[in-house]
Amino acid sequence: MRLTDFTDYSLRVLMYAAVRSDELVTIAEISEALGIARGHLVKIVHALGRAGYLSTTRGRTGGLKLGRPASRITVGDVVRTMEADFRMVECFDTEGNACVITAACGLRGVLGTALRAYFEVLDRFTLADIAAEQGKLSRLLGLSSTEQPLVRMARK
Repeated sequence: MRLTDFTDYSLRVLMYAAVRSDELVTIAEISEALGIARGHLVKIVHALGRAGYLSTTRGRTGGLKLGRPASRITVGDVVRTMEADFRMVECFDTEGNACVITAACGLRGVLGTALRAYFEVLDRFTLADIAAEQGKLSRLLGLSSTEQPLVRMARK
C-alpha cells in the first residue's frame, strides 16, 4: 500500500508541531524546514485543523500547534483521516464492482485481512512515538537547541 503525498506531508507537519509543541509555528517555517511548497501546506494544515489534530490561530501573530497531546494522536487515525480511499481492488467497491469472478474469488478476503492488519499496526503508534527522537529531529529541521521543547511521551 502506498500513502499519498498529502498523508505523508500531514504526518511530517504533525511531527514538526510535536517537536515545537510549546509554541506556535507558521506554515512558512514548516515549508522551509521540510521543503514542501507553502500552497500545499495550507491545504494540509486546513485539513489537519478540521480534524482536530492542529489548533490554528489566524493573524499576524498566529500560527499552529498540536490540537491535542502527541500521545493521543495515533498514526492509524491520521492515515484514515487524510487518505481518501482504501479500495485496494475493484471488488472493495460494492457499488462499482463489475468483476465477474467476485463471487468465487478469495482475493477480497485476503486483501481485507491485510488492510486490517496494516491498521492494527499503525494504531499501536502515536505521534509521540514517531517524533520520539526530539534532539535528532530538531537538528535535521535546523532548529537551535533553545527551540527544542520536550514532548511528554507515553509509550504503549
